[in-house]
Amino acid sequence: MTLQERFEKAFMPNYGVPPIALARGEGTRVWDADGKEYLDFIGGIAVTSLGHAHPALVEAVSKQVATIAHTSNLFVNEPEVLLAEKLLELLGEPAKIFFANSGTEANEAAYKLSVKYGKATGRSYFVATENGFHGRSIGALSLTGKPSIREQFGPFPVEVKFVPYGDADALKNAVTGDCIAVFLEPTQGEAGVVPPPDGYFKAAREICTSAGALLVADEIQSAIGRTGHWFAHQADGVVPDILTLAKGLGGGLPIGACIGFGEAGTLFAKGDHGSTFGGNPVSCAAALAVLGNVDLAHVRTVASQLREGLEAVDHPLLKGVRGRGLWLALVLNEPVSAQVQAAAAEAGFLVNALQPDAVRIAPPLVVTAEEIAAFVAAVPGVLSHA
Repeated sequence: MTLQERFEKAFMPNYGVPPIALARGEGTRVWDADGKEYLDFIGGIAVTSLGHAHPALVEAVSKQVATIAHTSNLFVNEPEVLLAEKLLELLGEPAKIFFANSGTEANEAAYKLSVKYGKATGRSYFVATENGFHGRSIGALSLTGKPSIREQFGPFPVEVKFVPYGDADALKNAVTGDCIAVFLEPTQGEAGVVPPPDGYFKAAREICTSAGALLVADEIQSAIGRTGHWFAHQADGVVPDILTLAKGLGGGLPIGACIGFGEAGTLFAKGDHGSTFGGNPVSCAAALAVLGNVDLAHVRTVASQLREGLEAVDHPLLKGVRGRGLWLALVLNEPVSAQVQAAAAEAGFLVNALQPDAVRIAPPLVVTAEEIAAFVAAVPGVLSHA
């Protein structure tokens, strides 16, 4: 019986059955259960920042798990303090941190933090964007503007007004003195790696400041060097009130973070929120290894190579390329992304059919120029076989 058959017998059907069973990885390469080798250009959905089995990550995790693997939130452990201090250093702004286990949990913390602000100030509703994605738990799903995954689980605990992403005028009209917070992704990830127009995030900051609403930047996918900056909002020269992180922060181990800047960092009182596994020393040790080994200059160099190479591809199926840094989408002229994903796997490359007409590209941040060149060279043939 194959792993996929065993998977189907044992698991709930919400994922379907993945077509490939991965057995091991090294650097940017992975091997399936049958021994076939692939170049990993999806990186566990922008998670494996340092690739697979990176020596620094292996050493940090091995050393920590052999020292102390769990403390709960009843006790302080050094890796969580070191990680919080490092994140604050990279942010360069006064802030306070709450560690969780995932992006959804980080957004749940941001949601609760915002609700507390709303109750204190007499505000009543949130604003988020159409096609935005913030998670699948009830609070995070309330803010997710994808009707296909949202509507069947309503009603939701708060009112959320959804506006078109990238439309500053629509955002301004929606944000009044009754608005609690605006949840935005610097680039919409699950919608198809859709960046906003220039100046949109700065406009959102000004709109929120004027109305007294909180600006929450969901950087679950976009942070930790993915766009060539430690945090995508830094490229826009704005500081949100709340920032959420996960995915690439742990390099493959589960961790999330909710960061409150200024007064937003002190909204929670003792007992308001918690997590048994948040701040886990093994995950924090992994995150410290990631932050110590991401090379932003390298990311920018290979990201430019990838972008320029893909934009030079001349194929009738390829409409264009969008995104930022090592986080791109191949935009197709036909809704055949699933076929492109399958053709890429057949050719030895892992990519992700994100939307019917968009294929996500998010390799580990350690991807080499040679590996970028190999992928770009393969793209025309992959598109022809889709």
